[in-house]
Amino acid sequence: MAGRADSTVLAGARVVLPTGTVEDGRVTVEGTRIAGDGAANAPVVDLSGHWIVPGFVDMHNHGGGGASFTSGTVDEVLTGVRTHREHGTTTLVASTVTGEMDFLAERAGILSELVEQGDLAGIHFEGPFISPCRKGAHSEALLRDPDPAEVRKLMDAARGTAKMFTLATELPGGIDSVRLLAEHGVIAAIGHTDATYEQTVEAIDAGATVATHLYNAMPAIGHRAPGPIAALLEDERVTVELINDGTHLHPAALELAYHHAGADRVALITDAMDAAGFGDGRYQLGPLAVDVENGVARLVEGNSIAGSTLTLDTAFHRAVTIDRIPVEDVVRSISANPARLLGVDDRVGSLEPGKDADLVVLDADFRLKGVMRKGEWIVRPEAAAG
Repeated sequence: MAGRADSTVLAGARVVLPTGTVEDGRVTVEGTRIAGDGAANAPVVDLSGHWIVPGFVDMHNHGGGGASFTSGTVDEVLTGVRTHREHGTTTLVASTVTGEMDFLAERAGILSELVEQGDLAGIHFEGPFISPCRKGAHSEALLRDPDPAEVRKLMDAARGTAKMFTLATELPGGIDSVRLLAEHGVIAAIGHTDATYEQTVEAIDAGATVATHLYNAMPAIGHRAPGPIAALLEDERVTVELINDGTHLHPAALELAYHHAGADRVALITDAMDAAGFGDGRYQLGPLAVDVENGVARLVEGNSIAGSTLTLDTAFHRAVTIDRIPVEDVVRSISANPARLLGVDDRVGSLEPGKDADLVVLDADFRLKGVMRKGEWIVRPEAAAG
């Protein structure tokens, strides 16, 4: 890993800014931040033929590199974080899975220290407040209704680092829990839900603002019973998460979400588990055994999809080359939108002077070639090797 230079100019690439793409652009890095102008004698890295985009922001991620954010030691969690950084995710929220309340509170305490150190951007509690009808890869025996007192217990254990809770808001206590979260500036996300259209509208009106992995673990759209998907797509207050790994979603479903919600309301996520960036084999997702074969994770008991092995560089590549989403729209979905939702867009999510020097270098075919975080190369592009 190379050290920081006081000032470096990355030149010649197509640079995706909030205002659009600049051909033959320049990004000046001074220390840990992006600068407006660099010193006259600053070294120049020629990145002609490449793209420079903001570092990716993953707001839903359970692990990687063989490590689980739900059960791993501090060192193992950091291994997972490093794995995703090597794939362009410079800002990452650690997601838990359903467990006993005391265990989740203990994990919140451990993960919150890593947030305070700057290694994580926050904690996302996915479960245990979800529907047994749509439990996916969560232990049904450990599920419970979203009691606001228990939601508050986890919030308190996280010491201000809780960023999001996924709730089946139709369950008893669901709406009151949404209101509690909204009052404290924590995202209430609707997911693993069996809600009707009307129940979903009620939850959005109460303050829910995110759809946890839209389409997955919720009723399909019906022409007489449109269910939660229609309500989540149509409401401008809601951002929809999408897992673009080619397994969780048909390309037409992804296109429908982009078309109906618009790029400013899509957040591309990984929902990654331990095997991301690590390989096939047998893993644990909370208390449940998972087999990963050909990159697809499924529960040993029941065969349900159990998270993904996705990294965001692959999600970016698929979105541009297979789904034909404009590069600028993908950048919004994979960087700017999740940064805004997490309340960190003053520091990350776009390439602007004063923000952290978090960026990804892609080649002409949108394959990852370089990753910089806070001015330091995590993955050094070949063009910068000299």
